[in-house]
Amino acid sequence: MKSTLTFYRIKKAFILLSIILLGSCASKQEIVYFQDEPVNNEITLGNNYAIAFKPSDMVTIDISAQDPEAVAPFLLTPVVQNTNNSLDLNRNLRVQSYLIDVNGNIEFPVLGTLKMQGLSRIEATEMLKAKLTEYIKAPIVNIRLINFTVTILGAVNKPGTFTVQNERISLSDALGLAGDLTIYGKRDNILLIREIDGQKRYAKFNLNSVNVLNSPSYYLTQNDVIYVEPNNARVRQSSYNPNNGVIISAIATLATIAAILIK
Repeated sequence: MKSTLTFYRIKKAFILLSIILLGSCASKQEIVYFQDEPVNNEITLGNNYAIAFKPSDMVTIDISAQDPEAVAPFLLTPVVQNTNNSLDLNRNLRVQSYLIDVNGNIEFPVLGTLKMQGLSRIEATEMLKAKLTEYIKAPIVNIRLINFTVTILGAVNKPGTFTVQNERISLSDALGLAGDLTIYGKRDNILLIREIDGQKRYAKFNLNSVNVLNSPSYYLTQNDVIYVEPNNARVRQSSYNPNNGVIISAIATLATIAAILIK
């Protein structure tokens, strides 16, 4: 009777230990990012989805005209004189890089301080062209944002920061760059983090609904962060020890040996 009772105690202890090993999963609070964000679904980009320049944006400005000598004073890079005693203004010299400062300005040769913050690429081009017209006949101006990046985190196949080659990228495009969601990503809980006028703003997307295509936040802007929350299955798996099976097998063997010896 005593040996039978001891055997059942060993068996009970084995079952309890197995449950503890298999059930010791991480909680959502330990795994999921940005759990306390104040979500505001009213982030609005406007109807034309044109990006607006912000502080810390890096832009290139290419100026050209029929008269190269008229363009030279507006270049940051020194202009070299070739053997024919004419100015060498190839495109590598004409394309200048400018960092928009914390006040939203750039310092431009001859023209001085120019306000870029809040302007679209087209608006900034027209503004600069109008100012250059006072000095250059029929100037040609091309402006390009070169540090347009979006960051994709969470349950996607290739998380990371991606450089956008054009001025328009949608949520679907961004997730495509990240290799799409994994099977563990929550399709109905995609978080967007965006900075507007120095303040962080938040919005949520539900990819299960076609209405996501009509969201005012569907088209992204530079430095947006997208976070795909992992589902509960992934959270539970996050702390699973792959050695648990070996440990349980060893305990089961020891329990069997102990039961045989007791008998």
